[in-house]
Amino acid sequence: MTAVAVKAIYTPQEYLALERKAKTRSEYVNGEIYAMAGASREHNLIAGNLFAEIRTQLRERRCETYMSDMRVRVKPTGLYTYPDVVVVCGRPRFEDDVSDTLVNPTVIAEVLSSSTEAYDRGEKFAHYRYVESLQEYILIAQDRMLVEHFSRQGRQWLLTAFSQPDEILSLPSIECAVPLSEIYTRVALSTEDDLTRG
Repeated sequence: MTAVAVKAIYTPQEYLALERKAKTRSEYVNGEIYAMAGASREHNLIAGNLFAEIRTQLRERRCETYMSDMRVRVKPTGLYTYPDVVVVCGRPRFEDDVSDTLVNPTVIAEVLSSSTEAYDRGEKFAHYRYVESLQEYILIAQDRMLVEHFSRQGRQWLLTAFSQPDEILSLPSIECAVPLSEIYTRVALSTEDDLTRG
């Protein structure tokens, strides 16, 4: 007889109880818990640069900006995840009185890596689209200068791509504008030749 591994299934309450004690972060979807990998130097620089630019521009407004430790829950699908940068304007709403699980983000940004890119573009974005408060979703490459901006237009999402240092990422829902040169400050990028050879 062969032993068959049985996946553990957790309730959202069990996940939160475990997660709030854990030293590392995990995502939760469909009853399963997935450990999150650490991020590269480039990933951290890009997320930090974007966070700093947005936070500075929102300093005098009723908005809050969080980096990767703010958990977000997508209520309709049950996903719990940690976006790289999250902005909420107006009154932030949380799942419970612990105030560590945001349910009404306005803007979410994810820095892409080879292991997460397909998920961030596909299944994760499909989850995020159920968040009624979400107005803008940003995907940022870390191996080349490329920022993809999705903005909600009724039931559709409009994509605008930016790839030049003098271009400006405009975020109308929070009235911010971030130059790509600032997002990629201190980040060593591959050249087109590197990408072609690779």
